[in-house]
Amino acid sequence: MMRCESYDVVVVGAGAAGVTAAAAAARGGAKTLLVEAGPIPGGELLSGMAVDGALNARGEWIVGGVARELFAELEKLGGYIGPLSDWRLIWYVCVDPELMKLAVLRLLGRYKVNLLLHTVALETIHVDGKVDGLVLLNKSGRCVVRAPVFIDCSGDGDLAVSAGARYDMGSPKGEYQPVSIMFRMAGIEKGPLFSFLRAHPEHFALGESEAIRGGRTDAQIAAEVERQGEPCFFLKADGPLLGEAIDSGEMYPTALVMVQPTSRSRREVCLNTTRVANIDATRTHALSGALSELAGQVTQCAAFMRRRVPGFEKAEFSGLAPRVGIRETRRIVGEYRLSGEEVLRARKSEAAVAKGSHHVDIHQDGAKQVRIPVDGGGSYDIPWGCLVPKGLKNVLMAGRCFSADREAHGSARVMGPCMGMGHAVGAAASIIADEGIEDVRWLPVSTVRERLRSEGAVLDGVH
Repeated sequence: MMRCESYDVVVVGAGAAGVTAAAAAARGGAKTLLVEAGPIPGGELLSGMAVDGALNARGEWIVGGVARELFAELEKLGGYIGPLSDWRLIWYVCVDPELMKLAVLRLLGRYKVNLLLHTVALETIHVDGKVDGLVLLNKSGRCVVRAPVFIDCSGDGDLAVSAGARYDMGSPKGEYQPVSIMFRMAGIEKGPLFSFLRAHPEHFALGESEAIRGGRTDAQIAAEVERQGEPCFFLKADGPLLGEAIDSGEMYPTALVMVQPTSRSRREVCLNTTRVANIDATRTHALSGALSELAGQVTQCAAFMRRRVPGFEKAEFSGLAPRVGIRETRRIVGEYRLSGEEVLRARKSEAAVAKGSHHVDIHQDGAKQVRIPVDGGGSYDIPWGCLVPKGLKNVLMAGRCFSADREAHGSARVMGPCMGMGHAVGAAASIIADEGIEDVRWLPVSTVRERLRSEGAVLDGVH
């Protein structure tokens, strides 16, 4: 087995959390390695899906720092559409996934992050809760990388579990939220689409949060969607259009058909609607087997949109996400476990290092979905202990493997909070490496918060 170079910080997984973690660590002066099993960094940032949870339902930014730096880079490239409300529950940051590929690479390049693609983190070498090395596998063979601190942004908690961390999975009944794949359609005509929305608001999910509704009728909310000027809305399964299509077999069972803009010049939108429920995505055969069914749903939905939704008549299929989207697998047990009660009540914490605002969002099989908004359209805090795996001395985590119960996870698993968590652990890791701290618990949370504030993270001052 070859021995690879040593680093100050090693980050596993180059999705939304991993990209921000690596950039933050390197920005803090740490020699940083970012390990990614796929061919390009970015993860769900490249899917076409808008970034959820970067603003609360009041339209206040709750994520700053490295995430906002990435958006600024994307804006320079012409791929930033920006914040939009769905006039249902939340706000999004809408982006062009093709230009986001370049923005991610430019951000990592700016801070000289060492990127290792097509590489699997195979296993850890660990003793008494300390990871001494990480075994990597790629076409060059096996090697071991060493660092004083490791960050698990794998989504599935692979690094932490390999080192002995405890975890929870799915629901107590063994259920898992559906896996999905995003796709895009170009050539949308906004005029007929908005006219249809105004004439038939009963087909659309509108004003599900009182913070969004604000006493408006569905017709008034539909007018607000049009006034915003971008196609950002949901067809709902309990509306007559989608409901009847599901009943007749024209559409597969799904809770919603999300439509969000990805490119003004291409008149392109992303659609989030496909779903295969109760797949344990840590079982590779099961996850791989879901792709064929998801692909069939893509073509079925595209045909439905052309036939039934004005403005889509001449729309063309224009892109498929590069990976299957996974909502939940392992939740690592951390020093603190965020609860659904804290999320829904918009609780704040003196140990906060990131924020979330997305509603509790638990997709189920068929057309079922749990959607519960955060009180007052506000935000909640994610404490430092949620990012510290219990029993491990030199491992941090960020992204959807963070420590939470299932309800809280159903909110904070989305990209906005994941980027905030990534910034937090990356900044903390650079301090840990620089100061030679042997146990991540010895790092005062006040020091982490001070660093994050200095780098533009949002920790307070919002609802």
